[in-house]
Amino acid sequence: MTLRQARSLLAKHGQEQILDFWDRLDKAAQTSLLKQIAALNFDDLTQMRSLLNQAQAGEAKKQSMEPAHVHDPAGEARDSALFRGIQALRDGVVGVLLVAGGQGSRLGFEGPKGVYPIGPLSHAPLFYFHARKVLALERRWKTKVPFYIMTSPSNDAETRAFFKVNGYFGLNPGRVIFFSQAMWPALDPEGRIILDAPDHIFLSPDGHGGTLTALDRQGCLEDMRKRGLTTIFYFQVDNPLVEIADPAFIGHHLRECSDFSLKVCAKRDAGEGLGVVVERDGKIQIVEYTELTAKQKQETTPDGQLRYLYGSVAIHIFAVNFLKRLADVGMPIHLAFKKVPYCDADGQTVNPAKPNAYKFEKFIFDAMAEARSCTCLAFDRSDEFSPVKNGSGDDSPATCRRDLSTKWAKWLRYAGVDVPLDDQGYAVHRIEIDPCYALDPAALRQRLEEEKPAIDPAGDIMLTDS
Repeated sequence: MTLRQARSLLAKHGQEQILDFWDRLDKAAQTSLLKQIAALNFDDLTQMRSLLNQAQAGEAKKQSMEPAHVHDPAGEARDSALFRGIQALRDGVVGVLLVAGGQGSRLGFEGPKGVYPIGPLSHAPLFYFHARKVLALERRWKTKVPFYIMTSPSNDAETRAFFKVNGYFGLNPGRVIFFSQAMWPALDPEGRIILDAPDHIFLSPDGHGGTLTALDRQGCLEDMRKRGLTTIFYFQVDNPLVEIADPAFIGHHLRECSDFSLKVCAKRDAGEGLGVVVERDGKIQIVEYTELTAKQKQETTPDGQLRYLYGSVAIHIFAVNFLKRLADVGMPIHLAFKKVPYCDADGQTVNPAKPNAYKFEKFIFDAMAEARSCTCLAFDRSDEFSPVKNGSGDDSPATCRRDLSTKWAKWLRYAGVDVPLDDQGYAVHRIEIDPCYALDPAALRQRLEEEKPAIDPAGDIMLTDS
């Protein structure tokens, strides 16, 4: 792209300010800025500005909604689903998709979030636990589980290098497929693209909903077809408790002939930041917690339970054919007023103390609107959900390590090892079990019975597999 072409394009879309500092830039910086302008998607930008205008005009639509039906199968129904899910894994038609585009900046950590050390004893990274679970699935069911990992331009190279230097944590490199999500600009209240340096457009990831576009554009949907996959398990990098490709969940999804299935859990309290599952016009949807009124968040049923009790924690299953259909459907764009670094009139970068601009992203759960069938499955959050989001307090590394140790303590107690729990039910000592040592409580009990390792329940416990 030439300067003349850039000026014409930016003038057409009212974004001439991007070149405000042009005359101050050296040749390399000018070339870089022209490449950034050429990479902008102005169709997306038009949609963003329209959304911004609607929001500022107060045109957001309010629709009536009801809590969605949530399944909680037990007994014969669960056993049937489990059997069907195991068969799908054995048949090699299940793939796993990990969303890992984030950085660890909120944790005070430089680098991809998946590199963050979370093992209670080993300090192994988040990526370790996810990859070892995939490997354990392959070993247990004598199958192949392709592992798709969505990065972002800011962490793609580092993520790929991290897996390589760690030998892919035992996985076959040919079944670990990396792809990168897109980046979008932020807009000021007047709808102008923001520079965070004289030669740089501020960009942020387009959200987990961008997964669908990225899968298509980077050949992953075609890769899934070639591998004969029918079912994709989806989850996010910050939750090491997740039961990856849980056979019972897979079986439930298949039995319901669902395009899109999701696991949901009871919210910790009315203010917890989870999107809630609702039904509108016969369709299951997720309403983000930021879009609920204070009254809706606090509303209860006659028995005192939260009316909108169940929240989504980004544990999903997709039918591959559904993903292919979605590739041709434009996903809605959402906006949020955030703190965005910007370049002032003197060309200096300013980090604002309060929100100053709008970021845009797509949400994966908006795909529900296109699903012919969608189903929700309840789970116990202590079994599968303890994310690493904050530096301290709830959903922090400290609470995640505590919950990991407690989950494994319960497994050990099921296996006959009397490890102590405190008055709140948390593990007293640090415990860590390599997923390849045991993938669930039954597998742990069987292995301990066969190998009879020396375990001292009065101290920390570490069980690893070679």
